[in-house]
Amino acid sequence: MNYLTDLANDEEIDSYDQSLQDFFAQRMDTDRFTATRLQMGIYGQRQEGVNMVRVKIPGGRLIPMQLNAIADVLENYVPHGEAHITTRQDIQLHYVPLADTPAVMRHLAKGGLTTREACGNTIRNVTACPLTGICSREHTDISAHLNGVVKHFLRKPLNQLMPRKFKISFSGCESDCAQGMIHDLGVIAIRQGTRFGFKVLVGGGLGHKPREAIEVESFIEEKDLLLVIEAVLTLHNKYSDRSKRAKSRIKFLVDKFGADGFIEKYREELARVKEVLVEQDYPKGEWTGGMEESEVPGPGAPRALFAQKQAGLYVVPVSVRLGQLTSVQMRGIASILKQYDLPEVRTTQDQNLILVDVPRKNIVEIQSALANLGLGLPQAGDNVVACPGTSTCRLGITSSPTVGGKLSGGSDDLRIRVSGCHNGCAQPESGDIGIYGEGKRMFGKLVPHYQMYFGGNGMVNGGLAFKGPSVPSARIELAVERVKSAYAADREMEETFFNWTRRVGQSYFAELLADVVEVKQEDLQSVLRDHGQRDDFRVLQLGGGECAGAKQQQIGTAFFDAANERNYRNALKFQRKFKESAKCAEEIVRLISQGLTQLVGGQKYESLIEQAEELQRVLPTQPNLSQQLAKLAREFAHSANELTDALLTEWYSDLDAWTLDVAKFCTQFDSQLDLTGSLPQAIDKPLQFQKISQSAVV
Repeated sequence: MNYLTDLANDEEIDSYDQSLQDFFAQRMDTDRFTATRLQMGIYGQRQEGVNMVRVKIPGGRLIPMQLNAIADVLENYVPHGEAHITTRQDIQLHYVPLADTPAVMRHLAKGGLTTREACGNTIRNVTACPLTGICSREHTDISAHLNGVVKHFLRKPLNQLMPRKFKISFSGCESDCAQGMIHDLGVIAIRQGTRFGFKVLVGGGLGHKPREAIEVESFIEEKDLLLVIEAVLTLHNKYSDRSKRAKSRIKFLVDKFGADGFIEKYREELARVKEVLVEQDYPKGEWTGGMEESEVPGPGAPRALFAQKQAGLYVVPVSVRLGQLTSVQMRGIASILKQYDLPEVRTTQDQNLILVDVPRKNIVEIQSALANLGLGLPQAGDNVVACPGTSTCRLGITSSPTVGGKLSGGSDDLRIRVSGCHNGCAQPESGDIGIYGEGKRMFGKLVPHYQMYFGGNGMVNGGLAFKGPSVPSARIELAVERVKSAYAADREMEETFFNWTRRVGQSYFAELLADVVEVKQEDLQSVLRDHGQRDDFRVLQLGGGECAGAKQQQIGTAFFDAANERNYRNALKFQRKFKESAKCAEEIVRLISQGLTQLVGGQKYESLIEQAEELQRVLPTQPNLSQQLAKLAREFAHSANELTDALLTEWYSDLDAWTLDVAKFCTQFDSQLDLTGSLPQAIDKPLQFQKISQSAVV
């Protein structure tokens, strides 16, 4: 199998290290450094001086070398010595001193791991059904397509300064175990008659105003996958609201345009992307019909031993309590993989692990080895997911790990999802019972509560959980137990929890839990404390979290958007589509000139001539920049019939030189501005399309 072990970049780690030293020496301000470290996967904690390092694990696949690299970091740089598996199949390392973060990155890089774009307004870790390549229902091993997407978009100018983060999932069959419904973009392998390809969902999300994704493509061939994703990202970049952070995810763009209007805008972008990237290489898979009658494993790790499509081989699921792993456990798992010649371990969306390709004869011995590490198969009731909450997160309101450790899904093995705030990192709206922390005023006191959700399922034919009552934190165990008991007593034969909630309806739960919700004044003292706390509840004002990324510099966004247009410009010129190429070049001029003018206090204009006049007015000390802008404006006013390859080569040389001059001025004006990866290079060669290859084969 192919593994992504070449995603790290030593030069950018060195650059981050230099930024860190500048920050310590007060040569870089806090906002700018925050943007830099978020881009490199370093997230602030509520504790001063320490940080969370988020390690990207595309598709959740880890080999022994990578496990040992993370264990080394835990032992050398993480005081509490535990790693946290997230619902996005990442690994998070908490309490890392800020000064140690460059060393941590370098150590992870040697192990074939990167933190790049694990935070910030970027494409986050790409998740997948954990059974890719081994499930008998799948149409293709989507790891080939996932790896291609990861390598193609990592560090791509288009997605370096997006309006907000962007989450992608991959599923290998129509069941959609990766839950595309709750993602910004979900890719689902399907069979349509005799053809194989993908269905694409866009605009899903949880947290603030959860919504289900809409279908933008009922069927595409694999050759169009990268183009479709690029079109959606371009749409997000172009139209999503950059000024209102709470409404800048792509789901709000669906609300803004409506489903039909959104799809119309998407079609416009896709047509342009297809024209530009007509020669783009693409990842290719091997396709099969799949066995539709076989078991649907569901989201996360299987709950028991699972027979693979490869005869005689099994998946061994490993229950990891609340996703917490020690360095000893990680080294132990790496040793098991080596001893039994197993290829990998995989993280799952339910914060567990799976071992794959296990021969039947080795299952008992491997289970014994896992038991020696304090690990084992999942047990009924332990399907509980929790985010870090107030233990580390600046946005945390309640102590979700403490509550999560007290809850159980019971004998029916219900999926319990516990988040410490409404942002929903534990995916509460996708669980059977989901809860998130909040504070409510009662009799003049702030009381910790958990907002409850019931009946979520992010797979095909599922739906988001509906909102139930908000229950005092001190009574949440009682509330969960009552719901479990009601389900056990009232369900019909083989009725799932999802179907039961739809049958009894939303109002049923308000009535069921009415006395649990009600707090009389004489009972107030009994509900004032959160779980695990000795003091009365309060919400700390920590200046907000960093999930939304740092405040963007408008000029930086302009340069990165221009870099994407530059790639399009060169590709179209190479195809001798001169008119279309010139339009891209004109857009480059418009983006950079508007950004520059606004940087120095001027206004932006659609007319390049007017923009040049405005730039001359507000920046008289740099007449060459406005004069060259005016010259470029006159050049792009030429008729399309006059355009030739030689003429465009001359213009683009002038344009790129002007771009570099503007960049020089901007970085002198703002010494902390980082435009790495956004500036032009020589254009004497046609655009070399990124080839989708898995160059690091282990």
